[in-house]
Amino acid sequence: MRNMLIKGLVATAVLAALAGCNSDDDNSVATTCAEAGSACTTFTILHTNDNHGRFWENSDGEYGMAARKTLIDSIRTEVSKNGGQTLLLSGGDINTGVPESDLQDAIPDFTGMNKIGYDAMAVGNHEFDNPLSILDMQRRLAEFPMLAANIYRKNADGTQGERYFEAYKVFDMNGLKVAVIGLTTEDTIKIGNPEYVSDLIFTDPKVEVAKVIKEIKDAKAADIIFATTHMGHYADGQNGSNAPGDVAMARALKEGDLQVVIGGHSQNPVCMEPDSDNKAYAAFKPGDDCAPDKQNGTWIMQAHEWGKYVGRADFEYFNGELHLASYKLVPVNMRKLDDAGKKTADLAGAKIEPDAELKELLSYYQEKGQDKLGEVIATTDALLDGERANVRNKQTNLGRMLAMAQSAKVTADFGVMNSGGVRASIQPGNISYRDVLTVQPFGNMVTLNEMIGTEVATYLGAVASLEIGSGGYAQITGVKMTIDCVAKTATISDIGGKDFSPTATYKFTVPSFNAAGGDGYPKLESPIQTGYVDADLLYSFLKEKQMIVAADYNSVGDIVYENSKNVEGCKI
Repeated sequence: MRNMLIKGLVATAVLAALAGCNSDDDNSVATTCAEAGSACTTFTILHTNDNHGRFWENSDGEYGMAARKTLIDSIRTEVSKNGGQTLLLSGGDINTGVPESDLQDAIPDFTGMNKIGYDAMAVGNHEFDNPLSILDMQRRLAEFPMLAANIYRKNADGTQGERYFEAYKVFDMNGLKVAVIGLTTEDTIKIGNPEYVSDLIFTDPKVEVAKVIKEIKDAKAADIIFATTHMGHYADGQNGSNAPGDVAMARALKEGDLQVVIGGHSQNPVCMEPDSDNKAYAAFKPGDDCAPDKQNGTWIMQAHEWGKYVGRADFEYFNGELHLASYKLVPVNMRKLDDAGKKTADLAGAKIEPDAELKELLSYYQEKGQDKLGEVIATTDALLDGERANVRNKQTNLGRMLAMAQSAKVTADFGVMNSGGVRASIQPGNISYRDVLTVQPFGNMVTLNEMIGTEVATYLGAVASLEIGSGGYAQITGVKMTIDCVAKTATISDIGGKDFSPTATYKFTVPSFNAAGGDGYPKLESPIQTGYVDADLLYSFLKEKQMIVAADYNSVGDIVYENSKNVEGCKI
C-alpha cells in the first residue's frame, strides 16, 4: 500500500505521455500534459537541505558535493532534452557539523554550492552559529540568494526594522513565473546563539508568508508560488516543543495560495505512508519510493540531510493548475540497509562518479588541517551515543559524559547539557580531535551558576520538562528527582550524592547558549563565564582519561518522569 501514491503519480505521467491531443474538439479541456500540448509547461525542482558541512563524502563513499554535482548535471541534461527547465533549491543549514567545514566558516560548502549551481536557499537557524560578520561573508560568497521573509533587523528602540534578507525571488520557467519565498523557523531566537541573534527579530512564518503571498499576488509578479523553508516537517502537525513547521503553515493558508514547500530543519525524509491519510511517515530506506506530504493543497517535500539524497519533483502546469507528475529521493551513493537497519555493501542506486573538477577543488579544503584533526587523544571500549534520534529522546552515555565532564571541571554539584548541543556519536576505538569537534562544533562556553535549593527546583522543573524530541531535552547528571511533566515541577531528593535542602546553595554547569535562554531554557541573570570552550574542555577531559569505559556514563535511572507518555522524558 505504501507505494500506491507513487505508482499513481507514475501512471498519470505514463498516460500523459501516451495520450494524444484531442484536436477535434476545440472546446475540450485538456486533462493531461500531452493533451495540452504547447500550453503545458514542464519543469523540475531539485532540492537538498541540512548540509551541515558535509561537502566531502563519508568513509563509505556516500554523498559528498562532487557526486551531487554529477547527479544534478545529469538530471538537468535529461530535463533540458525533454524541453523542461530545472530549479535547484536548498532548505538551509549549510553550517555546522564537520570540523573541516567549521574551521573554515563553511567556505568549502558555499563554494561547492556555487559550482553545482544552486538557484536559492532558505536561511537556516545554524547560519547563526557564527557572528553576523561571518554570515555576511557567506552571503557575499554565495552566487545565489539567501531567502528569509520573516527575519528583520531590530531598531535601536527594539522595534522591527527592515528585512535582513530578501523575502522571495521570481524565476522564469519556460515563460511560467514561479515565486519562491524563503522562511526560517521562529525557534531560531531560542536555538540560535543569543549573542548573534539578539539584534534580529524572527516573526511568525505563518503570518509572514500570507503577507508575502498577498504582495506577490497584488503585484501580479508570479503565476504560482512556492516556498523554501527551514521550519521542520512534523507529521500531522504534531510539533511538540518545536515551533510550528511546514504542515501548520500549509494548513493556515487559503487552499491554493501556496503550491509547494521545499523544507528542511527536522532532517527527515518526508515520505508519507499513504494508508495513514498523510498522518504518519513511511518506513523509508535508501532506494525506496517516496510519497511527499500534501496538506491543504500544498505539496511538502524534504530530502533528509547532508546531501544523502537529491529530491526530484517533476511538475506539469496546464489549465492554470499545477500537477506533480513524479517524485523521488535519488540516493547519492547511499548504501542499502538490511532489515535491521544496518548498511550493506550494495548501493541503493546507480554508482555516481564524483565530478572530477569539483572534487579536486574541494580536496584542498578537505586536506587542510588534517594532521591536527587526526590526532588520537583517547580510546573508548564501546559506542558513545550521540545519535540525534537517541540523545533527544533519552539519557545517553555521551550526553551524560559531557554534563559530567563540564561539572567536574569547575567542581559543580550537578551538570546540565542540552541534547541539541550533542551533534554526533563517537565510535568504539580511537577518539580523535576531529571526533571532539564533530560532537561539539558550536564553540559554546561552559557557565557556572549558583542557586539556592528552591531556585534549583524551579529551574530544573522548567528545563527537565521540555518535551522529548527537541534539542532542549536535557541530559542531567548529579541529581535524583521526579519531574511532573504537566505541572512542570521538580521534586528533588538528592544533589551531588547528598540529601537535597531547599535552603542550601548549589552550583551547576550549563552551556552559555542555554544560560542565555537558548533552546527555551530559563535565562540566567548572572552566569559565570568559566572561560572553558565546550570542545576544548572535552578534548582535555578525554586526553586526561585516555581510556573511556562507556558503561561508566550510562543512565542510572536518577530521573523519573510523571504524567508523561514516555518514561524517558516529557511527552504530553
